[in-house]
Amino acid sequence: MYKHERGATFLGMLVIIAILGFGLYAGIRLVPMYLEYTKVARALEQVRDEYSANATSPQIIRNSLERRWDVEDIKSISWKDVSIRKTSYGFEVRATYSAESPFVANISLLTDFDKIVEIPQ
Repeated sequence: MYKHERGATFLGMLVIIAILGFGLYAGIRLVPMYLEYTKVARALEQVRDEYSANATSPQIIRNSLERRWDVEDIKSISWKDVSIRKTSYGFEVRATYSAESPFVANISLLTDFDKIVEIPQ
């Protein structure tokens, strides 16, 4: 009788390793963008915490964001691109931007970020 062997072939293992490597490389390229997003979110939340009980204006908020952007070294979005809108509740500060990272050859990874913070008055 002929006995069948079971298990993964060398070619099957290469395919699995290639897929895992491809996913790991994509993760490595995406992590810096998400880390920068956490810096943006933290800066907006710090501004909210700093001015939530105080009288403030859009210019004061922008000055505070500018200082935090310089300290955190945020490059994907400028503090000038953050929209500040007066609402009945106070101010709505919104950072909406896209970050792009080269992946392989002419393929890039594009991520969209949107963070909204309400500053009560």
